[in-house]
Amino acid sequence: MKISYNWLKEYIDIDLSPERLAEVLTDIGLEVGGVEGVESIKGGLKGIVVGHVETCVPHPNSGHLSKTTVNVGSEVLPIVCGAPNVAAGQKVLVATVGTTLYDGDKEFKIKRAKIRGEESQGMICSEIELGLGTDASGIMVLDGDIPAGKNASEHFRIENDFAIEIDLTPNRIDGASHIGVARDVAAYLKQTKDIEYKRPSVDGFKVDNQNLEIPVEVINPEACPRYSGVTISGVEVKESPGWLKNRLKTIGLAPINNIVDITNYVLMETGQPLHAFDAAEIKGSKVVVRTMKQGTKFITLDEEERELHEKDLMICNVEDGMCIGGVFGGIVSGVKGSTTDIFLESACFDPVFIRKTARRHGLNTDASFRFERGADPNGVVYALKRAALMIKELAGGTISSEITDFYPNQVEGFNVDVSYANITRLIGKELGKERIKSILESLEIKIEAETDRGLSLLVPPYRVDVKREADVIEEVLRIYGYNNIEIPSQVKSALQTAQKPDPEKLKNTIADMLSAQGFNEIWSNSLTKSSAYEGLEQLKAEQTVKLFNPLSNDLDGMRQTLLFGGLEAIAYNANRQNPNLKFYEFGSCYFHKGTQLKDNPANNYHEEEHLGIFITGNKEVANWNTPEEAVAFPQLKSYLENILRKLGFNLLKLELDEADSELLSNGLVYNSGNKKVLAEIGYVDPKWLKKYGVETEVFYADLNWGNLLLEHKNNKLVFEELPKYPAVRRDLALVVDKKVKFAAIKEIAFKNERQLLREVNLFDVYEGKGIPEGKKSYAVSFILRDDNKTLKDKQIDKVMQRFITLFDKQLGAVLR
Repeated sequence: MKISYNWLKEYIDIDLSPERLAEVLTDIGLEVGGVEGVESIKGGLKGIVVGHVETCVPHPNSGHLSKTTVNVGSEVLPIVCGAPNVAAGQKVLVATVGTTLYDGDKEFKIKRAKIRGEESQGMICSEIELGLGTDASGIMVLDGDIPAGKNASEHFRIENDFAIEIDLTPNRIDGASHIGVARDVAAYLKQTKDIEYKRPSVDGFKVDNQNLEIPVEVINPEACPRYSGVTISGVEVKESPGWLKNRLKTIGLAPINNIVDITNYVLMETGQPLHAFDAAEIKGSKVVVRTMKQGTKFITLDEEERELHEKDLMICNVEDGMCIGGVFGGIVSGVKGSTTDIFLESACFDPVFIRKTARRHGLNTDASFRFERGADPNGVVYALKRAALMIKELAGGTISSEITDFYPNQVEGFNVDVSYANITRLIGKELGKERIKSILESLEIKIEAETDRGLSLLVPPYRVDVKREADVIEEVLRIYGYNNIEIPSQVKSALQTAQKPDPEKLKNTIADMLSAQGFNEIWSNSLTKSSAYEGLEQLKAEQTVKLFNPLSNDLDGMRQTLLFGGLEAIAYNANRQNPNLKFYEFGSCYFHKGTQLKDNPANNYHEEEHLGIFITGNKEVANWNTPEEAVAFPQLKSYLENILRKLGFNLLKLELDEADSELLSNGLVYNSGNKKVLAEIGYVDPKWLKKYGVETEVFYADLNWGNLLLEHKNNKLVFEELPKYPAVRRDLALVVDKKVKFAAIKEIAFKNERQLLREVNLFDVYEGKGIPEGKKSYAVSFILRDDNKTLKDKQIDKVMQRFITLFDKQLGAVLR
């Protein structure tokens, strides 16, 4: 959410710089993501001055250009102009040499030039070229009494502002407005100075006549606890004044017309959403708040036809729906250029109704954002009066009805008791009773009773996140200042027995090991798009843990793998010219077991912790003595096996086989002796690379951290004397049937050579060009060693030839 620095100062008199204000907001829980300078007109009309056209004659070498001399105060400039309406005696706007003009994202600089042989030292501008309007038919002509040489920025009162981006957390919807932010800033500053925030007065609101009464009926009060409305007749729908457009543009809203702009302005001012209906479109002159039949068709403002759900709350007339309540308006009932009478709505809707409707239709509007998190029911009529007064001022018209206000069950607030002892205990510092009461009063939390031990409070209903004692204490702390709490010099703790092996210690050990090897740790979102698993057999879509009320359709389920989040991180970095990547992530994966246990629903789900490792791009950045070399499968395999060794695993005792994975096109799987999967490693399947926009080959290892910890408990440190005689490695590339597993090769080798054979490893699997269909190529290494003497070539060759013969006879394997 963005707020305007200048706009905020209308409600609180502060002398803080935008940067200091951003620090204050962050300190009090409204974290600022950025501060950006904003000009009401791009470029601020720098270099644009008022000029007086002294002479204007036809260009001697052109039939459509004019040759002028223009007095810009300090000098008279020759300027060639192509506008049909330029004439001597006019006051115009001149872009002098060196001035930059903007056309959207494009810009160009005014230079001294010769046009058809005549010198031109500037440019006489139209309003569209300066961003002052939309008329491109000719140059902009000003009133004659403006002095030549005056800066255009002064004449048009160009406003420089700052847009402050607040990363609003879901619980702080009370801060989703300029007044809400002003209230928090005032509470903070009030601890050191006398300051108050102010709300615009609505005392001037009065009913002019009762010529347009539109009654309201609320059929679903559980979805709409308060609904207010008033009519205004004789309005003129037109362009908003400059100050209003500037306010909206600063915070990223596009001006539409004066009526709609006022509703948006009041929304961003107070946090209360409003909606204006064309009264002529309210059939039967009655507003009905209700749900409609399942499958009813309704066209929204974006001209999209939507099929309504039976639980979608609608604002209707006596015949049709006019608006999806609290979410999005309809195309028919909205304010148009021909509108003269309006019905202005201000309401409070149930957050659950709005949230579910918004998710069903894939809509996320400024109104639904606020209603989903809880609007202030007691601020409804104030916002309505504020908007009605602004409409009278900027669009004319008369207030033509009493305010209709459906509010059967008035909300008073939340009663909370808080003790001074608990405040001190949780904050870690004695603040003093008077300071605590001062902070609470500055937050508009009413003290209803006080004892020596604590306070009985009434929290205003707009603070939907403050309902418990701990919530109140948090409010006190954030206004007092987290940074004002001293860090103690002692840490008091009790001795505890630690789990062995310590999971956190092992995790940190492996994380440090990977980081030292050039890896970066990533944290990806555990929420993902459930549709990503559709069509998979191993990670089935029905295994996805679904969210009942997802924030969006892209975040409607819990992840089953770390791969997709890692690919998103790789694509993000690669698109920003950072292609050589080594990532790792510790994270949980979640699975639905397919059961429907009601007594203990938690048993329907399963959670596993995994470690994902990714490498892609080049091993190193190329330089004068290091050529480019792409990362490869053996490199990731060595990282993986180093982790296994670090955890105490004997690689010779692990079962290594070809991976059967929907995520990997070629790969290996490491199993423990009791068949538990410890890790899978391989090439990410190209279809996943394409889906996530990754253009380079990615190698991925998935370690089942839970299984690794279980097996790690059984690993014992065993001392072995270093061998006196060297080992010898021989490699074979064997082409075998696809159904042949590496385990068969390993079993045959150890069965037939028990004395010299030490290790058999699979270091590559290949299918593709040069390999017959139905076949695959295994690259297998054999480590031979005699503990009593050095092996000779003749002895080694004899063993290897026996292996080749056995593989051919028993597996049909041939050398590649």
